[in-house]
Amino acid sequence: MVEELSLSGRPRLTPEGQKQSSGPRLDKLLVSVIVPHYNDLDNLKICLEMLTEQTLPRERYEIVVADNNSACGIDKVISACAGMARVVPAPMQGAGPARDAAVKNSSGPNLAFIDSDCLPAKDWLEQGVKALSDYDMVGGKVIVSVVDPQNPTPTEAFELVFAFDNKKYVEVTGYSITGNMFVRRGVFEAVGGFLPNISEDVEWGKRATALGYRWRYEERAQITHPARHTWPQLLRKWRRITKESVYTATHSRFGVPFLIARTWVVAISAVLHSPRVLRSRKLNGMGQKLSALGVLYRLRMWRFVETHRELLKQH
Repeated sequence: MVEELSLSGRPRLTPEGQKQSSGPRLDKLLVSVIVPHYNDLDNLKICLEMLTEQTLPRERYEIVVADNNSACGIDKVISACAGMARVVPAPMQGAGPARDAAVKNSSGPNLAFIDSDCLPAKDWLEQGVKALSDYDMVGGKVIVSVVDPQNPTPTEAFELVFAFDNKKYVEVTGYSITGNMFVRRGVFEAVGGFLPNISEDVEWGKRATALGYRWRYEERAQITHPARHTWPQLLRKWRRITKESVYTATHSRFGVPFLIARTWVVAISAVLHSPRVLRSRKLNGMGQKLSALGVLYRLRMWRFVETHRELLKQH
């Protein structure tokens, strides 16, 4: 490994002999785009192509990809990003540590977070950075996409209704998904990086809010995020979230009793959320709505059982 210095004087680690993208002039740099990557080269290339075609002038932003030990090796990731982004290694496994690695190797006064499987609108960067002029942190709109809009799978139908309600996350819960988040660098450094083994976006957002920093939801800063296509893909997401919830609960004073109570509420909540599916304008016809309802009830019961199983395993 070789070491070079960023604008702020922090060390920037790069693989030996890597040809880094020259990027924008540092005196013009407005924002650094942070992209964690793991075993998703095809989507990464599409994401980067759209990032290089933003309405914000190219000299105003840099793109930093943090590769999280992809099976193909970092050299192939560097090759795929050539001319579009700089690649840095993120040896500690996890999306949070990967984002932290990219931030440490970036130089912009503002940070824009996006995931490698997301597609930014052409003015995503421009709108997100503009919203930061009056706020400390910004969460943008997330549009859920499916493979065949006329015939979504049951899992896709469920995700069309329930996935990535970032407006609610920002305005009610106090966090933004890290697939579409903007933050001033000074704020990020004051709050600190993402913690491992937990829902890092939720924890980071609440930590920032507790310090008095202000969120804004910006409808015009849009990205598109693919829905989970199959039941196993959906389970992978919720198995991770369940493990993170149990880990958090077991490391707080009243966490376990609260988690058990919430799990019982989750099991019952499918009944309460059924009208949301039946009224949804994102689904066409009763067939799609019934398939989404099937996934809703199946998933809520799975979460009930899985949470108790994880708690027993922890103890």
